[in-house]
Amino acid sequence: MIKERTLVVVKPDGVQRSLIGEITGRFERVGLKLVGVKMIVPTKEFIETHYTIDPEWRRITGEKTIKSYKEKGQTPPSEDPLEITGIILNHLKNYMITGPVVAMVWEGVHAVKIVRKLVGSTEPLSSDVGTIRGDYVIDSYQLSDKDGRAVRNLIHASGTVDEANKEIDLWFKKEELIDYKLVQDKILYDVNLDGMLE
Repeated sequence: MIKERTLVVVKPDGVQRSLIGEITGRFERVGLKLVGVKMIVPTKEFIETHYTIDPEWRRITGEKTIKSYKEKGQTPPSEDPLEITGIILNHLKNYMITGPVVAMVWEGVHAVKIVRKLVGSTEPLSSDVGTIRGDYVIDSYQLSDKDGRAVRNLIHASGTVDEANKEIDLWFKKEELIDYKLVQDKILYDVNLDGMLE
């Protein structure tokens, strides 16, 4: 559990707004360890592979989107989950190739859930104050739909441990991930906190 890893990608808007340090600082302060990092400009093909790494992503995302529209009293652009996801995926591909992204692997106990909690919900407008998206983004699904684009929400974060493992394998080679110790590991993971005094 201590070695759980998750993928975080600072999207082009996060890079352009010079928020890389702020974002990484949030994860460092909570006690996660950065074990891999790189900057790339992804291709549309790579982004499609990333978002469809889970074969159920298209269906699940489409169904959640339809449900979300209806809960807000709005009419979805289609009742077909796959048609809606096709639109979403196209917007995501156009968004994610507009400039460099910073891909990172973070390690620590409950890494996936901790990162998701710090990042906030996918839609910045409904993200809580104190989350990265809630504090640094004013975008909404309503605005992005009106503009015909992906919602600009700064970050991608893996949703489950299984998803994280698959995404990490897609974005990083094994030799690009480094195992090392931090002094803070003793404080975070030592059962008795012995060895603090010499």
